[in-house]
Amino acid sequence: MNAPRRNMMLADALAQVGAVGLFMFSILAAVPKSLRHYRETVRQVWFVGAMSLVIIMTCGLFVGMVLSLQLYYVLTNFGGTAALGTVVALSMFRELGPVVTALLFAGRAGTSMTAEIGLMRATDQLSAMEMMAVDPMSYVVAPRFLAGILAMPLLVCIFNALGLLGAHLVGVSWLGLDNGTFWGNMTSTVEVWSDLLNGVWKSAAFGAVIALIATFQG
Repeated sequence: MNAPRRNMMLADALAQVGAVGLFMFSILAAVPKSLRHYRETVRQVWFVGAMSLVIIMTCGLFVGMVLSLQLYYVLTNFGGTAALGTVVALSMFRELGPVVTALLFAGRAGTSMTAEIGLMRATDQLSAMEMMAVDPMSYVVAPRFLAGILAMPLLVCIFNALGLLGAHLVGVSWLGLDNGTFWGNMTSTVEVWSDLLNGVWKSAAFGAVIALIATFQG
C-alpha cells in the first residue's frame, strides 16, 4: 500500500473519530432537554434492558457453570477447591460480567438502536420532527444514550447473579463442594467497593460507548 493511500485512510479514521466526538458533545448538550421526555427514556430502558434479559440470563448461567467446572479441576491440583466461590465471584464481578454483558448488549440492543434510527432517517421521520420544532437529539438520540447507561449496570448485576447460581449448581450440587465453604469464602473476600461497584461503573461506561456508537451509526 503506497504512502498517499495510507495517509488518506489515516485522515478518514481521524475524521471519523472527530465526528463521533462532536456527536457525543451534541448528545450531552441535549440531555437536559431530553429529561422532559422521560417516558421515552423509560420506554428505551425497557426496550434495550428488559427485552435483553433472556439472552443475558441464559449466557450468565452457562458462563458461571463452565467457569466453575474448569476452575474446580485446576484448583484441585493445588488443593484450593475451597476458594472456588471466591475465584468465580471475582472473575465475574471484575471482568467477565461487564465484558460479556457488553458484547451481548451490543449484539442485541445496539444493533436494534442503529436499525431503528437508520429507518427513521431513511423515512424522513427525523426531518419531520425538525419541521414540528422537535429536536431529534433530545427526543430520539439522548433517551437511547441514557437508556444504555442505565440498563447496562442492571443487566450486569443479573448476569453476575445467574453466573453465581450456575457456579453453585456445578460446584456444590454436582461436584460436592461444601455449601458453607462456597459462600463463606466468597463473602469474606469479595468487597463491595473495590470489586462489585468497579464492575458496575465499568458496565456503565460500556453502555455509554455502545449507545454512542449505535446512535452515531444510525
